[in-house]
Amino acid sequence: MANSKSNNMEVPEAKAAMDRFKTEVASELGVNLKEGYNGDITAKEAGSIGGEMVRRMIKKQEEQMQ
Repeated sequence: MANSKSNNMEVPEAKAAMDRFKTEVASELGVNLKEGYNGDITAKEAGSIGGEMVRRMIKKQEEQMQ
């Protein structure tokens, strides 16, 4: 079996940019993220951050394809 860890970055150099993006989205959604462990946020909050990040990435890609 290949690497079973699902949160590996395809481009490791992008990790800092993705962390900034996640923090920006969380702030806009009113979710208080802090450096390091954020196990105190709810699954709903975490899902809203991830979902919004995906929506924005898809929108940006669609705009670039036009």
